Amino acid sequence: MSEYQYYEFLTVDKPLNEKDMATLSNISTRAHITNTSFVNVYNYGDFKGNPKKLVEKYFDAFLYVANWGTRWLMLKVPRKVIDVDLAAQYCIGESAVIHEKGDHLIFEFTSETEDYEWEEGEGWLSSLISLRSDMIGGDYRSLYLAWLYGARMEEMETDELEPPVPTNLGDLNGPLNRFVDFMRIDPDLIAVAAENSVSENRQTDPKALKTWIHNLPESEKDDILLRVIEEPSPHLGTQLMQRFKHTLSDKDAASSARERRTVEHLLTASETYAADRKRKIAAKKAKDRERKKRAEIIVRDKYLDSLVGREKEIWIQIENLIDTRQPAKYDEAVKLLVDLRDLNKKRNKDEIFREKLIIIRQNNDRKPSLLDRMRKAGLGV
Repeated sequence: MSEYQYYEFLTVDKPLNEKDMATLSNISTRAHITNTSFVNVYNYGDFKGNPKKLVEKYFDAFLYVANWGTRWLMLKVPRKVIDVDLAAQYCIGESAVIHEKGDHLIFEFTSETEDYEWEEGEGWLSSLISLRSDMIGGDYRSLYLAWLYGARMEEMETDELEPPVPTNLGDLNGPLNRFVDFMRIDPDLIAVAAENSVSENRQTDPKALKTWIHNLPESEKDDILLRVIEEPSPHLGTQLMQRFKHTLSDKDAASSARERRTVEHLLTASETYAADRKRKIAAKKAKDRERKKRAEIIVRDKYLDSLVGREKEIWIQIENLIDTRQPAKYDEAVKLLVDLRDLNKKRNKDEIFREKLIIIRQNNDRKPSLLDRMRKAGLGV
């Protein structure tokens, strides 16, 4: 099997300058480098750089995919916009790890499987990158999902209690669903975990926000404006929004207040949930098959009724089709024979049909292709 390794780095907050790009080109001369990205694909050999160190110095995100089942994602975020103590509760296994580097945190996620197929890495990072801004905005669902993956992979003790369940875990957006796919997280386990998640409308009330801003001390407003001018930060608005949200009723606290479940409880419940889901799917399929069968019977009956009075005409048509000695015409003839058989059975005239069928067989006993088709159609040959 050919080797395939895909490396993609992305910067969001600050573009690369010419010096940065020159340094990166020395690491790999065949990489595609822009002022916001660094992409390389290997079908032989290996990457000479250290992805973690490159993220620390240059990039905000990194993704790696290999055709032997390895997936690897790193997201770098400013420490000041993250609740580090809370985030740390989700990253306790081997599949989700937090690295501290200066004013930033690097969240590292890995997924391995032996049951893999050939895949390519292009497109993954663009579909996952918004998880970083969600995390910066206080949405830690991706971290909880990564914790669930670690629980499934037996990276923690079975009596370990789950971390706080984020709001809206039962209503994942597109990037979170892609993260679920990327990490290969069990959907049934997510469904069980989401039972303790509070649903919340995340839209901000403009009037409440305006009132909060209005009530800020004038000196603080001056300080904020000064920071906007002197120290432009892409996350200043996020920090202010976090402060505003802390003044509101926190539904995450409601989730946290619910009884925390153990790893064993979640895994066992997910197995029960999966079995029940499969039973429901099987029952629905059986019901759909029965409904379809009934509908087909009704349609078939109506069709057979439409043949009443045309039997003589159809027998002549069958003989003409057989006389062509063409296989496709034989198929048409056999189909018509089946129709007449079913019609006569419905009208309790089986004996009349059998007599005519015997004549058809006797007159065409040297046509094995036709006789074989009749036999396969259950026409007593």
